[in-house]
Amino acid sequence: MTLLAEALAQIQREIDGKFDALLPLPADPRSRLVEAMRYAAIGGGKRLRPLLVAATAEMFRVDRDAALRAGAAVEAIHVYSLIHDDLPCMDDDDLRHGKPTLHRQFDEATAVLAGDALHDLAFEILSDPATSGDPFTRIELVRTLSTASGAQGMAGGQMMDMVAEGESFDLPTVTRLQQLKTGALLGASVEMGAILGKIAPEGRTHLRGYARDIGLAFQIADDLLDHEGDEAAAGKALRKDAVAGKETFVSLLGPERARAQASALVDQAIAHLAQHGKEADLLRDVARYIVERKH
Repeated sequence: MTLLAEALAQIQREIDGKFDALLPLPADPRSRLVEAMRYAAIGGGKRLRPLLVAATAEMFRVDRDAALRAGAAVEAIHVYSLIHDDLPCMDDDDLRHGKPTLHRQFDEATAVLAGDALHDLAFEILSDPATSGDPFTRIELVRTLSTASGAQGMAGGQMMDMVAEGESFDLPTVTRLQQLKTGALLGASVEMGAILGKIAPEGRTHLRGYARDIGLAFQIADDLLDHEGDEAAAGKALRKDAVAGKETFVSLLGPERARAQASALVDQAIAHLAQHGKEADLLRDVARYIVERKH
């Protein structure tokens, strides 16, 4: 196996293990809620965000368990967002990671509560001294993830995405939308690894550049997959943006220019890591994987 394949397989096992430990089933009527949280959080997804946290943290010799806890927090936010995005009031999807979406497997009310509870779990994890004995580190982790999740990040991007169904967005607006909807959480993942490593904000500028570039490359690759990918391999419905009349990087640039732009962004992201040696190889591999993945 390659370095990246091994790292992906390992982080998937570790994050599943974290959620399994964090979400024991209670012996009372709340069990249906926790079952739903476990259904959404365990055994699905690439775990790219926790991998970014762990890979960045490892560069700065952070304790693995602390990095995994922070990674689980980011993943809890990501999973909650997918649960809510899939609801009938949003994207109305029936399939996620090759299995029924949460509201189809359970019901809409349980899906809303499961998303809410996973959102809360993220900050419960980050504010726990088990994540870091330093209260200043904990509050910076909480601030970073909360900012990336709210109106200045993922939720704001989702609002723009909903508005896009009724308006025609130009390239700068689509770029801003995706920097918020997709890029903010990827950026927070890298930032949180550096925060655990006690790297000062001014020492993270190059990592922010790396995260910004892979965030846009990730979304361009997603748009290309939505345009020309295989639904069975993706494990979810495709071609939705075209049906909804939304502008994407592919509709605005065309497939070939979009592919070239994603490749250029990956090269640029890797260049941001020039000051690091072999300890940054996993981050470099993640950047390349983002545009080469099939789902």
